[in-house]
Amino acid sequence: MQMVMFLVLKKDKKMICTTRCLDPPIELPQELSLTCEISKNKIHSLSEFPQFSLTPVPNNLREKSEWGNFLNYLCKKDKVALITFKQYQFYILPPALVSTSSPVNVAYNIDNTGSVDTRPRDSESDVSLAGSQLEECGGPNTAEGLKFSRAEETCNEYQSRVPLKNFIRADPSYLKTLGQAHSGWIFGAIAELVDNSKDAKATKMDIFVDIIQLKKSRKDVPMLCLIDDGQGMNHDEVMKMVSFGHKQSDKVDTDRIGKFGVGFKTGAMRLGRDVLVLTQTTTSRSLAFLSQSLNEGKDNIEIPIVSYCRQGQLMEVDLSMQSEALAKYNLKAIKDFSPFNKYLIGEKAALFGTGTGTQIYIWNLDEWGSKYCLEWHDGLKGGSSFHQGDILIQSKRTRSRPGQISQKVKSRPLSKFLTQTVVETGDILRRPVELILGFSQLEWERANCGMFLYWHGRLIEAYKRVGGMTHSADVGRGVIGVVDVTNLMDDEDGRVWVHNNKQGFQDSEQYACLEQWLSRKVDEYWDNNFDALELNKDNCVFKPDHEWVQCDKCRKWRILPTDFDSRKLPLEWFCFMKPFKGQCSDSEQKMAPGIVNVSTKRSGYACLLKDSNDKKLEGDRKTSGADYKSIKYEDAKIPALKRLRKGLWKQ
Repeated sequence: MQMVMFLVLKKDKKMICTTRCLDPPIELPQELSLTCEISKNKIHSLSEFPQFSLTPVPNNLREKSEWGNFLNYLCKKDKVALITFKQYQFYILPPALVSTSSPVNVAYNIDNTGSVDTRPRDSESDVSLAGSQLEECGGPNTAEGLKFSRAEETCNEYQSRVPLKNFIRADPSYLKTLGQAHSGWIFGAIAELVDNSKDAKATKMDIFVDIIQLKKSRKDVPMLCLIDDGQGMNHDEVMKMVSFGHKQSDKVDTDRIGKFGVGFKTGAMRLGRDVLVLTQTTTSRSLAFLSQSLNEGKDNIEIPIVSYCRQGQLMEVDLSMQSEALAKYNLKAIKDFSPFNKYLIGEKAALFGTGTGTQIYIWNLDEWGSKYCLEWHDGLKGGSSFHQGDILIQSKRTRSRPGQISQKVKSRPLSKFLTQTVVETGDILRRPVELILGFSQLEWERANCGMFLYWHGRLIEAYKRVGGMTHSADVGRGVIGVVDVTNLMDDEDGRVWVHNNKQGFQDSEQYACLEQWLSRKVDEYWDNNFDALELNKDNCVFKPDHEWVQCDKCRKWRILPTDFDSRKLPLEWFCFMKPFKGQCSDSEQKMAPGIVNVSTKRSGYACLLKDSNDKKLEGDRKTSGADYKSIKYEDAKIPALKRLRKGLWKQ
């Protein structure tokens, strides 16, 4: 990230002009005084010195005039202005074109007083850089008195050829590279921003699309808005969020999803080219602007940040975090390169009221042909979530099956829509793991099966085939497993075995052990429960242990009576309706205790209990009885299938 500072140049204690300094080698004081002026031809290897830039930011007409006079003097005399600060020597170079607004380049090197003996003894003498400076400045020594052999040459020339900073710059094109982390599925980019809100302890998050007008083109464009009521961020936390990675906190938060320090940047840059963040805590407010438009054509990424602190009932610029001049410059950049002006920023800040939270606004959204990757339909203001409109995601392939197209898909917690449910528990690498296995009628009809692997509540892998289902379309058909691998994939030292885009797991010992453990459990489940598949008169192999319905207002799940036909439910259902006839304030119902619990101990996938131990564990299983038994009907048209061995079936 590019360093920006504001400096006041002085000569003989008189002000020349206020300047903006971009990317200096060190942090400089707010005031710098010129030491003297030196002829350019008396400074050896000046063109090879590293440089940074100074741009005039005059506060009045006098400073503007003085800046022009100063540059005219340097050009006419063919001189450079010298400034010394600590061990650094700065040379203000005359510009090619002089005006009252001309920026200048500043060359610099380190003045080392030591000497190195690296040249032959018979080399010609040379005038040192320090001698030239003292001669021009009227010092007591002359250039003739400072002649040394090359054997005693100071290391200035050597040092000037060595880079003074051991870090690299970040080109603005890197912002596009960040967005490619979610190139396969843009929903992952939105999930990154939702994760950040969850980590901020938000209880509510609004996601919608608004229309805003760009200043330069006067064109109305969509803007994705994400607003939460979390804890907000102070200045340091905002800096961490926009920085390209940061040191992880020593404090271990087991509930925190963010682990890599890149989620906001990869998610925002995948969704659009420009993003503005407005965040507020109980004592501060900050603005941050991450923009490809602002950085277009620049050599280094610039991220304007403005921070305020609470002074009584008002928010004032926090001068402990930035100077007033820097705050004005950053705020001007935000207003020039975004659709926001001071009135719109004030309007958005008023949404916080006396509370806390974070607002994220993304525009110049990623395009999909002549449209955008996001498609939205406006809903009604207020009311239930059923009326609040939808945001759809364009994709390179249809992610729904023919029966789902053009239909709303309701939420379906997998563990609540399974039959013959079994809970397997065990240890993998001395860490507890719990697996919920069951049969799903819907997935059987679609010829689907597999494991759903969750990490911190995020679905990382879906329909992962393990065991016998890997090589056969019939073995395991309809079997669904749900497992939370948070404990297994999080190391105690803070390392996690999940990809930084949270779309897959790393190839690791933990993952290999998990795969083998899942394979054994799935094969055992299939062998013990589904050697014979029987169809009833409705061609239904099984029904869920319980049928559930979700309230469209409170979003809580309610169990339906066994004799109730779920097909009679209205499209929009609330808690006061039949058959629940309750209130939204009633606690959410839990799964009935008819679930099978199998508790075993495992230490690594190579440890397998055999013979009597296996039989003993199998004997400990308890099922709910008739609820899980298939019902045979005499008039079933499709005969039962009997499995002879894995992969082979016989009628």
